[in-house]
Amino acid sequence: MLALATHRDQPGLVVAGLAEGGVARSRDGGKTWQSGRGGLPAGEVGAIASAARNPDLLYAAIRGDGLWKSEDAGKNWSLAMDRPWLNEAERDPLTLVSVDLETGMGGIWIYAGTDVGLTRVPDCFCRWQEVLPGNAMDALVTGSASPPEAPLPLGEPVLSLASAPSAPERLFAALPSGIWASEDGGVVWRRMIEGTASVVAVHPGDEQHIAAVIGSTLNLSRDGGATWHARAAG
Repeated sequence: MLALATHRDQPGLVVAGLAEGGVARSRDGGKTWQSGRGGLPAGEVGAIASAARNPDLLYAAIRGDGLWKSEDAGKNWSLAMDRPWLNEAERDPLTLVSVDLETGMGGIWIYAGTDVGLTRVPDCFCRWQEVLPGNAMDALVTGSASPPEAPLPLGEPVLSLASAPSAPERLFAALPSGIWASEDGGVVWRRMIEGTASVVAVHPGDEQHIAAVIGSTLNLSRDGGATWHARAAG
């Protein structure tokens, strides 16, 4: 398994992206699984996410192919979008997260971390876009918005993204340089903790409760990242 997707409205549903292609679905929290492609092409499912408002709507990134979506919790899939074009090349999403923001078309954006940085697309799937300040939909049409003054480190892979439904404007990212946080939907970022980070997760009902893997150590914060406590080492 390369990626997992869950949703707070269906706590028993777990969908996993498989290294050999296709997905595996569990309705009982991982006790039993069913696997299949459901129309997905061959290739690793490197990232998967559930839609912010709909646990049955899933997005999966197929390495070397594109972004696919399923409207029936992973049984059947259709192509939604090509891979993002960044730094003169198509890039595979390494991580995906669906965020319910007022600036999206219908309120939903799908954020993708790639090997060279962050991008996003509204759920109308019209065009991948840099995360820009101001009116995001106007910027999508005109391209006139100025770049953010404090973006994520340019050229660094974004290995994991997380957002809590209780505060969708707060985003967290795991990069080789540490755990980063944004309070405005990904425009301005600050580093919360240094170290080689690989995973970040947020409690679905409490954006103050964050978990992150730094190196081989699990770190927890219950105050939004102000303080951290190591819990386990690999």
